[in-house]
Amino acid sequence: MATIVAPVTPTTSTVREGEPHPIRALILSRVALGLITIVAVSIIIFWATEVLPGNAASAILGHDATPTRLHALELQMGLDKGIYSQYWTWISGVFTGKLGVSLASGLPVWSTVSPRLVDSAVLVALAGAIGTVIGVALGAYAALRKDKLLDHVFSVVALAVTSLPEFVIAIILIILFATVVSHLLPAVSLLPPGTYPWNSPKDMVLPVATLVIVIVPYLYRMMRAAMIEALESDYVEMARLKGLSQWRIVLVHALPNAVAPTIQVIGLNFLYLAGGIVIVENVFNYPGIGTGLVNAVSSRDIPVIQLIVIILAGFYVFVNILTDVIALLASPRRRLPR
Repeated sequence: MATIVAPVTPTTSTVREGEPHPIRALILSRVALGLITIVAVSIIIFWATEVLPGNAASAILGHDATPTRLHALELQMGLDKGIYSQYWTWISGVFTGKLGVSLASGLPVWSTVSPRLVDSAVLVALAGAIGTVIGVALGAYAALRKDKLLDHVFSVVALAVTSLPEFVIAIILIILFATVVSHLLPAVSLLPPGTYPWNSPKDMVLPVATLVIVIVPYLYRMMRAAMIEALESDYVEMARLKGLSQWRIVLVHALPNAVAPTIQVIGLNFLYLAGGIVIVENVFNYPGIGTGLVNAVSSRDIPVIQLIVIILAGFYVFVNILTDVIALLASPRRRLPR
């Protein structure tokens, strides 16, 4: 008798064998796009600084420099080479740590930028962390009080704050806490040279408060909408029918599903903070990367401008990748391979 062999049904693991994991595929694609973005930004910023009138040599020597001295310095700085050769020298120096010298101070570019980078990083981290906690908490609380008086009050205040520019909020806080109404806090945040923000916490209060007030309304509105949608879902209704407590329903069932869309807004807020601190730092005279960029543009300090813009571009790429990965991890249906 012939042996009948039953057909083999492919298992789930056989079907999925060789397929990239969603998280790995996301990271690889985002990193590739991020590298392309950074290269594109580097080309644009290098071209934009090169088309300015004059060059780095004339900026160093000033308008009274003789043609002989100007030509000698151009040869020393490699400005006599072609535009492509100059770009390659600069971009390779960025990756090898040879960043050049500041035209304004004569100091190495990294020693000029790094203290400001630390100051701005502390400001962004504090404002982002505090704003995230407050925005998520207020949004979740307002969702639980939907259409009640407190919910309407929060929504109106959030809409009003959203319409105010950063410098207006900063000036209001200065009037209330530093000049006219009271003198509890300093009106400017001039950190002494050689010190870090954590050495002068009082100087950080108003800049951080300004940025927190700016970003909280966006987080609040997104968290409120996501939480309301989660609370009205079928799985939450089933949890209520099972007799679970309200706080268990909120913390275990509604909140984890409402966090995923809010993560994208949190990432966007951090990206905004990286660029939006320019105005706030100028209002409070805070020695961060924003005021450093403004000063570099004013003095035409091209190496400093180029480095700051590349750092900001790298931060944008990193935060975008991190936000997408965290949002994917927060969505069980999306993070599992299909």
